[in-house]
Amino acid sequence: MLSEQTRYSRLANITKIINTKLELREVLQRVTKAISEEIVQCDSVGIYLPQKDGTFRGFAGKPEVINGITLDTQVIDPEIDLLAREVIETQKAIYIPDTSKDNRPDPRPVKAFKIKSLLVLPIAFGHELFGLVFLFDYGTPMNLTESEIQSVEAYVNMAAVAIQNANNLTQKEDLISEKQLLLNVTRDLSMCVSIVESLDICFFYLGKVLDSKSIAAHLLDSLEKTTIFSKDYEWTQADWVANLKSIGIDQNYETMMQEVIKTKRIISIPNLDSKDLLMIPLVSMGEVLGIIAVVNVEGKADNYHKSQIQLAQSIVDATAPIFSNLLYMDQLENMVEERTSELAAANEKVTSVIESITDGFYALNKEWEFIYLNKHQYLPQNKTAEDVLGKNIWDVFPKNLDTVMYKKLHRAMSDRVTVHFEFLSTYNNYWFEVVAYPYDDGICCLLKNITEKKKYEEELKRLSSLDLIGQMAAGISHEIRNPMTTARGFLQLLKEEDELEKYNGYFNLMIEELDRANAIITEFLSMGNTKTSDLEMLDLNLIIHGIVPLIKIDTLNQNKFIQVDTKDIPELLLNRNEIRQLIINLYRNGLEAMSAGKVLSISTYKENENCVVLAVRDQGEGIRPEIVEKLGTPFYTTKDNGTGLGLGICYAIAARHNAKIEIQTGLEGTTFLVKFNYKKMNKVLL
Repeated sequence: MLSEQTRYSRLANITKIINTKLELREVLQRVTKAISEEIVQCDSVGIYLPQKDGTFRGFAGKPEVINGITLDTQVIDPEIDLLAREVIETQKAIYIPDTSKDNRPDPRPVKAFKIKSLLVLPIAFGHELFGLVFLFDYGTPMNLTESEIQSVEAYVNMAAVAIQNANNLTQKEDLISEKQLLLNVTRDLSMCVSIVESLDICFFYLGKVLDSKSIAAHLLDSLEKTTIFSKDYEWTQADWVANLKSIGIDQNYETMMQEVIKTKRIISIPNLDSKDLLMIPLVSMGEVLGIIAVVNVEGKADNYHKSQIQLAQSIVDATAPIFSNLLYMDQLENMVEERTSELAAANEKVTSVIESITDGFYALNKEWEFIYLNKHQYLPQNKTAEDVLGKNIWDVFPKNLDTVMYKKLHRAMSDRVTVHFEFLSTYNNYWFEVVAYPYDDGICCLLKNITEKKKYEEELKRLSSLDLIGQMAAGISHEIRNPMTTARGFLQLLKEEDELEKYNGYFNLMIEELDRANAIITEFLSMGNTKTSDLEMLDLNLIIHGIVPLIKIDTLNQNKFIQVDTKDIPELLLNRNEIRQLIINLYRNGLEAMSAGKVLSISTYKENENCVVLAVRDQGEGIRPEIVEKLGTPFYTTKDNGTGLGLGICYAIAARHNAKIEIQTGLEGTTFLVKFNYKKMNKVLL
């Protein structure tokens, strides 16, 4: 009873193994192990599978090595082994309890292994034979009972099921592979634009199926002229025929081609020293367009199988309609090639145009991932386009979250509308003008750096203010100055009256205020002045040294110091008085920004061939960024008694001299740089 339970357990275990899709060799090893455990008196169990030449070779068994001979080297030839032949023919198990009384087994292994008893079983499923199982002893008869033989048959049936499943799986995989190959053939052929290309694809897949590189296409309209060969060979038809004869194919090649054309059927000539010759008709709409010839010149493969030939025929059949269509489109080939070339050139031109744009450009998909960037798009941390392609834009620019850019781009993406906006970059403090517009898969963005434009706008606002002040000054200065002069004169007369001497303090105050008002009007007129006359070639260094004594007096009175460092610079086209006023305004602002004991520096130098720089540097506490942006704006001042016109006058003077003022400020002080464009001055002089 225990033995029956063990047997059922083994069978159930093998059944489970068969259904787990293990490799066939592993499954059959389990079967041989189960048989050896069931028939303990058996010394060897071997499973032999059929070969192409009709023999059976060892595949799995126990033990795997017998007397130094491995199982996979053992071959059973039914032509010699009569017992194996009988089992194959009857597909029934045969047990020989005494080999000395039976002449059917091959005497060689019987003698070599001293086999006394022998059991041979067919591995069969239905009427199909999958292999043979041999059980034998080493000198001691197995003395098998009928029940034991039936038990072995049950295990062998399990082996048959395993092999059948493996074959089915292999056939299924082969079928899927063949279908996929035909799908690939159809796909690739559908994209062909020339006859040569379609034949190349046909040759490629035929080469894969038939393991051959020697493939020729004979076209009927050029049969007597040329033959189109695979890329590895470019022979004439005569060369091809000579090559066939050199490998032993000496049949009448022309006659075979005519036979294929007539019957519209494939011709296969096998057994030519393993060098099959296939001639496959290229047929479309019932018309033979040509013949595809394949031969294994290298002799690397056995004769072609039926399945290989059928698959090769399917590849040629798939090629035929495409070939037919392309044959009638041959006259359009040049036009197609020309158009393709134009499209390629146009695509390159578009890419070139985008890359040549000096503004940033990028495209995002709907997942906010970069799919294209031009070389001018700014990226943080010295990243390149290759570094960010496929990355989320908000991971690349995390500082832009919850900014106007974030909101606008989301609007373009969600509402599918074009948006146009400006924003200040948090990465490089540049202003950008952005146009974002949707396309099918996301949005495209064009970023134009408008930092200079913003500066020009601010400068234009400032100049507009100066112009307005100038117009105001020109319009009202005369009308105001006349009554002011009259009032000042009468105040001076009143001061001379003895009886009004006690009011002299009031009179002096009123005269000072009138003089102050007159000075403000003068400053108005100076800011509004746009005339560039009275300019002459002067040495900027001489003008500076001319007012150094005045500067020294001011610094001495304030317990501060002055340092002057002038380099060799060319003469400039200047107005002496205006430049003196500019220097005085700048150095007085510098002195006011410093505490006692600090040093004010005035220097000149040549920055490049076209630029001369006047630098006024103080050692104050620096200027806050929000104040720097407003410097030069009329009436803007941080001084208690200031008018906000001093720097405005400096900017106006600089503009009239083709110069610009730049400010460098920090905790160690502020430097005003007046940069004179020497090149522009020369043009004005000419």
